Amino acid sequence: MNNVLEAGSLAGKTALVTGSSRGIGADTALEFAAAGANVIINYRQKAPRAEKVAAAAREHGVEALTVQADLTDPGSVQNLFSEAESAFGGIDILVMNASGGMEASMGEDYAMRLNRDAQVELLTAALGTLRPGGRVVFVTSHQAHFIKTTPTMPEYEQVALSKRAGEDALREMVPQLSERGIEFVVVSGDMIEGTITATLLERARPGAIEARRESAGKLFNVAEFAAEVARAAVDPVPADNTRLTGDVSGFNA
Repeated sequence: MNNVLEAGSLAGKTALVTGSSRGIGADTALEFAAAGANVIINYRQKAPRAEKVAAAAREHGVEALTVQADLTDPGSVQNLFSEAESAFGGIDILVMNASGGMEASMGEDYAMRLNRDAQVELLTAALGTLRPGGRVVFVTSHQAHFIKTTPTMPEYEQVALSKRAGEDALREMVPQLSERGIEFVVVSGDMIEGTITATLLERARPGAIEARRESAGKLFNVAEFAAEVARAAVDPVPADNTRLTGDVSGFNA
């Protein structure tokens, strides 16, 4: 992984990344660690995988904590921030990366519970732990961000609608965040090569990823998109609180 943030630029800071035992979340956490930030690796089920990410983070000379938390469980979320405060006194960066909704075994309402309700509860719970001057980054997809004007494939529609509902609900909290000196930015990307979502989509609709790749010309891989998420945590926040990455052709604003 080619680190995109300046070494030492986040020294003394602490970053919490949800869903960071693999994929985009893991690579984002390691970007922060390489820049000198202590990191909190959140996972739902795979403790050994989370510990592996934490070990890689510690190789950069920072502290790394793994915390199990199911974001749809309010008690679990409260414990996540209690652990963060106990270990580091607070956090400076919160990356809201964890999402889902294509899992057939989780119930019909799971996408909305995770991608909207749990995200609002997560950010509300974080308010007492985020330090003034902090930054919140919400990770989404073009398919979700533009769902109100650009239809997506039926297999992903439920997830897209729930992700957009979550984005809208979080945006309503921006004034509350601003009062506390905390900034908020949405990072949106196209389908990302190598993610579990892309794998599930390809399983449900064979050829979907290749078709989107041909349409867009290029799709980011996990490391490339994680680099964009990491940049969003430190770069100036756009006026509309939105950072679009990669190709947006074919999406209507």
